[in-house]
Amino acid sequence: MTRLLLTGGHLIDPASGWDGPGDLVIEDGRIAAIGPVGRAGPADRTIDGAGRLVVPGLIDLHVHLREPPFADTSGLDPAGLAETIATGAAAAVAGGFTTICAMPNTTPPVDSAEAVAWYLERGRKAGLARVLPVGCMTRGREGRQPANLSAMRAAGAAAFSDDGADVADAEVFERVLAAAAGIGAPVLCHCEDAALAAGGVLHDGPLATMLGLPGLSRDAEDVAVQRACDAARRTGCRVHICHVSTEGAVDLVRRAKASGAPVTAEATPHHLTRVVDDLAGRDPVFKVSPPLRTGHDVDAVLAGVRDGTIDCLATDHAPHTAAAKARRLAEAPAGMIGLESALPVYVKALVAPGLLTWLQLIERMTVRPAQVLGIEAGALARGGPADVTVIDPDARWTIDPQRFASRARNCPFAGWEVRGRVTHTLVGGQVVYEFGA
Repeated sequence: MTRLLLTGGHLIDPASGWDGPGDLVIEDGRIAAIGPVGRAGPADRTIDGAGRLVVPGLIDLHVHLREPPFADTSGLDPAGLAETIATGAAAAVAGGFTTICAMPNTTPPVDSAEAVAWYLERGRKAGLARVLPVGCMTRGREGRQPANLSAMRAAGAAAFSDDGADVADAEVFERVLAAAAGIGAPVLCHCEDAALAAGGVLHDGPLATMLGLPGLSRDAEDVAVQRACDAARRTGCRVHICHVSTEGAVDLVRRAKASGAPVTAEATPHHLTRVVDDLAGRDPVFKVSPPLRTGHDVDAVLAGVRDGTIDCLATDHAPHTAAAKARRLAEAPAGMIGLESALPVYVKALVAPGLLTWLQLIERMTVRPAQVLGIEAGALARGGPADVTVIDPDARWTIDPQRFASRARNCPFAGWEVRGRVTHTLVGGQVVYEFGA
């Protein structure tokens, strides 16, 4: 029996309300005991948690790992991809994430039980974070016919999404939600009305006009969020709204929850901290979908996180190669990476100004995402899996994408001076990341 002791740290477990000093004893991959400091006894390895926060392993509901499920038929060379399952998992544990949900917009898309099983096995071989594949809502991610949700769920799909695209056909969308409700699976919705968003490059406003580029209206998101909330209410499907970015979307989610609809939502680091004016220099690193909005929208999303309208904090980690991001703004792909910078950026945006406490921040990054997925995770529970993140809350450092474990470098926070650093990440009781090791 292997026994590991995390001693002298400040334990934060939102699921139980624990927020204070304590020791954590891990035996054979599970949490054996939580108790007062100094009473845990001997161990095979001891990690000194003095001055550190010991929290449940962070969970990210929304990442993109560019490795195709079947590289031999995709025509793509995995060596040339912006990210793989293994490198994405390495980036995850470096950022304190022990569980990540991989979106299915790969080439080809993850729309079958075989693809889901392949993804799970590939994640297991990486031996780092727990990689949970999200299956497509529709076949080929084309929005025309529902995919075989039951088969993918049986194979291990954590949820379903056509992320990167909205299912435009209302009948197909409703059928997918009804099917997901029938098997108890959540649907993660990228809410962007395709007709209203067509051709948009950045948020519709003065800057888009000045740059002579097509704007992308808030209406594209708001209309789709309204439809998703209405469909959740009708079907009973657990609908999770991805990357909320507008004031209108926050209000719609708030109203849907008040009406009893089974709706949850997430925000991202960039939609809480960056604004459309960051694109004034035409730097494609700031191009993302949904686009960066105005300061007014940022304030509304921050308020939604603070009052609990927005349940979860995700990353929408979207890696791209340097060559792809070097294209002109109109042609460059949308997306930013965030796994290794999310925690300190959230500390800067939410904890430092007093919008959230550390307990509330960890809640939105652990137990609430676990509840969306319906998985055994996100808690420091006796007998539960020993997925644990250790954080030095006072560590000051500069975000440098060149030092990331991710293959990609398209980070909108390069050069930021931040506070709060992951020092250890444990998955199943194994130390899979140790800062400086």
